[in-house]
Amino acid sequence: MSYLRDVAALARKDLLLELRARDTLPAMLLFVVATFVVFHFALPGSPSRLAASGLLWIAILFTALLGLGRAFVPEREQRVLDGLLLAPCDRSAIWLGKAAATLAFLAAAEVVALPVFALFFRPLTGAMVLGVLLADVGICAVGTFLGAMAVATRARELLLPLLFLPLSIPIVVGGVGASVVGSPGRYLGFLVLYDLLFALVCWASFEYVVTE
Repeated sequence: MSYLRDVAALARKDLLLELRARDTLPAMLLFVVATFVVFHFALPGSPSRLAASGLLWIAILFTALLGLGRAFVPEREQRVLDGLLLAPCDRSAIWLGKAAATLAFLAAAEVVALPVFALFFRPLTGAMVLGVLLADVGICAVGTFLGAMAVATRARELLLPLLFLPLSIPIVVGGVGASVVGSPGRYLGFLVLYDLLFALVCWASFEYVVTE
């Protein structure tokens, strides 16, 4: 229970800071809506179901990158991360709390993005929405872990996409598959497996990342 309280306190800190500063979420919302508007006017005619699904996942991934790129920047700039590492709590709680806050930001952006996508391109299906939710977990788990690695470098804006995008390819495969096939069960199961595997790896390895 103490571990969960630490995670909740860390996530609440990030959510309160975002409510006060409004740095991350407005940028994510503006970016994802602008992306769909650009795609809508740039593509002639109505794209196929497969193409439209691909556009959705491109927008989601790059919107997530905006939030992930800012995830650890305040802690690093204000040297708060050093204090968190000295706090009497499991260091993996820092990763879990940060991932939970990032997941909340991404989900809030998608509350606006998915209806805009349905308006411009294709109606939403239950499998598509479920695929997005499962993918969000993997995106935030892996992205938060990589964000902690990248923030300590000078080229963090370059390093994070270079590390994150190759690892997100399975998410795109699972998400697009769940969006277009008639029986999406295996693709949704693939996303669940991805989430479990990478969440476990990131949770177990985070202490070594922030220590270095």
